[in-house]
Amino acid sequence: MSAPPFEPRPKQGQRRPDADELVAAVEEAMATRPTAYRDDSPLPAVGSTPPVAQPGRPPMSQAATDASGLMLAAGVGSLGVGGAVSLVLVASGYADPLVVGLLCATPPVALLSLKGLVKALGKAAQDTAPQEHHHHYAGPVVQHHREVTNHNRWWGRSTTGN
Repeated sequence: MSAPPFEPRPKQGQRRPDADELVAAVEEAMATRPTAYRDDSPLPAVGSTPPVAQPGRPPMSQAATDASGLMLAAGVGSLGVGGAVSLVLVASGYADPLVVGLLCATPPVALLSLKGLVKALGKAAQDTAPQEHHHHYAGPVVQHHREVTNHNRWWGRSTTGN
């Protein structure tokens, strides 16, 4: 059963419902319909296998998570201090705009250079211990060795091998 449409003004000879009648009508409507649903049925069991680390970026330990939080906080703090110093220098009239720009740009540039250094050291550590790969084949095997070198500076390409 649908409710009649709401009419903002009563017709001639009708009275407006008072607040108590409206509250009673809303409570009656709410009592007849559920307002929420919770499914308490148990979740399906997939298996007893423990979770396995997925390929990609490995999960971080609690110590690494704490250290990264400290590094982020220090970075944000250094930007605030640098901005405050820049504002003081500009307000005093003794600062050159180039100096202010250098003060503001120094912390992010330093962080980016440290990031590049850490990345290069990580790559060097990976390159020192190559992994061995063993392939086992059944039947005749033909190996083709081909090396493709791109010369990006002059848009060239050379291919050697068969």
